[in-house]
Amino acid sequence: MGKSENVVWHDHAIPREKREALHGHKSFLLWFTGLSGAGKSTLANAVEHKLYDLGCHSFVLDGDNVRHGLCSDLGFSGDDRTENIRRIAEIAKLFVEAGTISLTAFISPFREDRHRVRELMPEGDFIEVFCKCSLEVCEQRDVKGLYAKARAGLIKNYTGISSPYEEPEHPEIVVETDHETLEESAETVLNYLTQRGLITR
Repeated sequence: MGKSENVVWHDHAIPREKREALHGHKSFLLWFTGLSGAGKSTLANAVEHKLYDLGCHSFVLDGDNVRHGLCSDLGFSGDDRTENIRRIAEIAKLFVEAGTISLTAFISPFREDRHRVRELMPEGDFIEVFCKCSLEVCEQRDVKGLYAKARAGLIKNYTGISSPYEEPEHPEIVVETDHETLEESAETVLNYLTQRGLITR
């Protein structure tokens, strides 16, 4: 279905810059991507805790949580994965416009989908965080046994097994979560944000 001809965009009465000034920091999007079990959600929440301690306004959009509500009608086909990311991108953009730091933890396996998110955001607002972790370690961490089910053919279109994961080519941040501690990975992210002048420590 196309857009209704009667839908008109309304500019906000309070611009993003004033919201950022009220919060005392810049707003932006941290997009954590990687295989299932790579530590995306764990790292995103660890980073948010550090941001909270610094007095920053932030919110984590987690893949599983979003599929309980906003994206509960979507499956895991290629088209549904793309639509899932599209919806999340639009929500994340609204958070950023509200002057809030948005953190997302989604496998988001396809480069094209992640590129669309980058294109949606103003220049410099999209920060891709690649949680690099070997498939072997991800499988070892899988307490739900989803990888084993995928290898047995019980789960279709499972990223890393029967569906591809396309690694980022030029992410802003790379954390090797199979070699680093959680604290080390979180510090890597915070150091990048500090160097960019997005937060003050």
